[in-house]
Amino acid sequence: MTDFYLRLLVYLFAFLLSIYGLSALDFNRFLRQGRVVQAQILYFLLTCSLAYLVGNFLMAIIYRFH
Repeated sequence: MTDFYLRLLVYLFAFLLSIYGLSALDFNRFLRQGRVVQAQILYFLLTCSLAYLVGNFLMAIIYRFH
């Protein structure tokens, strides 16, 4: 059960970190005008994907040195 909470905290941290990191990009340059819903979906998917990758990386480090 402790493993579940550790994994949840790591992924939540990675999600917040990826939102913070992606906020530095100017998505208006890359997206078409008037495609707000598609842009929000893309932003959410990019955030989830980046959080998953960073979370897996951090979990591998935690379990390696545990």
